[in-house]
Amino acid sequence: MVHLCLAPEEVLRATRMRQSESPDHTPFSLTMTHTQITENFLRILIPQRCVACSLELVSQALQNNLVIPSWHTFVDQIRIFYQECAEIRDGSVATYIPQLARQSPDQWGVSICTVDGQRVSFGDSKKPFCVQSVSKAFNYAIAASDLGADYVHSYVGEEPSGRLFNDICLDSRKKPHNPMVNSGAIIVTSLIKNTSNMADRFDYVITQYRKIAGGEYIGFNNATFLSERATADRNYALSYYMKENKCFPPETTSLTDALDFYFQLCSIEGNCESLSVMAATLANGGVCPITNEKCIDSNPCRDVLSLMYSCGMYDASGQFSFSVGLPAKSGVSGVMIVVVPNVMGIALWSPALDGMGNSCRGVAFCKKLIAKFNFHNYDCLLHTTSNKVDPRRRDHRERECIVPALYVARSRDMVALRRLYMQGVDLSASDYDKRTPLHVAASEGDLTMLKFLVNVAKVDITAQDRWGRSPLDDARFFKHQNCVQFLEKALSRPEGNRSQSVSSEDSEEEANADYSERSDPPRAVFTIDSMGNY
Repeated sequence: MVHLCLAPEEVLRATRMRQSESPDHTPFSLTMTHTQITENFLRILIPQRCVACSLELVSQALQNNLVIPSWHTFVDQIRIFYQECAEIRDGSVATYIPQLARQSPDQWGVSICTVDGQRVSFGDSKKPFCVQSVSKAFNYAIAASDLGADYVHSYVGEEPSGRLFNDICLDSRKKPHNPMVNSGAIIVTSLIKNTSNMADRFDYVITQYRKIAGGEYIGFNNATFLSERATADRNYALSYYMKENKCFPPETTSLTDALDFYFQLCSIEGNCESLSVMAATLANGGVCPITNEKCIDSNPCRDVLSLMYSCGMYDASGQFSFSVGLPAKSGVSGVMIVVVPNVMGIALWSPALDGMGNSCRGVAFCKKLIAKFNFHNYDCLLHTTSNKVDPRRRDHRERECIVPALYVARSRDMVALRRLYMQGVDLSASDYDKRTPLHVAASEGDLTMLKFLVNVAKVDITAQDRWGRSPLDDARFFKHQNCVQFLEKALSRPEGNRSQSVSSEDSEEEANADYSERSDPPRAVFTIDSMGNY
């Protein structure tokens, strides 16, 4: 139950909830930024209107049950990344059309939207720009949702091409390699509402974009469209080659119309804030986190993320997936969207491009993000030696992990205790009585478990519970002489070496011995995922 008397305005400010994050877009929906909301406004209207229109959202915020619980800490780190990347002066703007050539290389914007609607923006986040090739990801998602992935992939493949994004080539089936290269994107757009006229087709797609963006800014730049059409020789050559190989659906009777529609979708405008919501919709399984509306079917959403992971960054796709390990899509306007599945969508925009056509600042930002946070697709592997931060982790969940740790210590189940240790549970943590697993093991007289906790888990052997009792006191009280001797030896070590082995017989090898021969078989097995749930 949510208690609104507990200073809700402070909680909502801490979570950075915003107006457009109300599912029904009512006039009041936490729409203003935290600096624009007055004390009285929140105190009076939150109970009366906000809760009525968005009970679930406000409930999550007030209970801090959001995907990034320590939002201010996370935002502070993102601000540092933004400022560091702002100093980058590498790269140059695209010049093949005047509209892109006129962009300033100094422009730099970042927006983040989580699957719970937490949002933050820096820099030129409201400056409009054309989405260019980022449209390929959403066009595919729309087509696959409407027609089914099997039908779409009867016309286009899923493989990285290993060739330039605009190369005139097809795969072994005489189909475009994937929807993220120009050939595949042209075919995908030719499948969308291809029995309707051009005006209705465009209206349909831009309406879908606005749904995916949660009503944030989506526009159209006619000048860019005209310039794209005027410099389309390569795409026309590619289209005629595909027509020769019967790549187009039978409904496509005019290559000019097919390419015009493709250029129109590349000329759709957005900004960092709207594209971060679109990326968050992909992160949220196709459900817009702002409106809670299902915009993309779940399987096409999964498929587009797979394609973005393998093919989304032009000719640097493999390098990006290796070093960053997240689905992403870039465009020649300098835009990048990055998806952290089940967590957030990120939109980055800086027109200065590297040699592969990707934003220099955008790529650098992603590398900094991955170096700090464990968002890489494979950072969750067991036995990792990484010291990366998990911003999804909640302190209370960490504390809750002590319950199974104390239970397995009481059950003398070494297998379960080792599993908890390998999954990163802090075995030095204590319950509300300040008792640790070491206290319990000492009380039970379990020497093998004591050795594991001291020599392998390296817990604090001087910890005292609320009654001032140490593990050694418990071992003495219950007359477990072998445990008393071991703990006394450990305590006799110098302060900095108390967690080290006190003799050769107490080595880590012994602590990790085969416990299957023990005579106390009761096992309490707990499974803990990467988020700390059990």
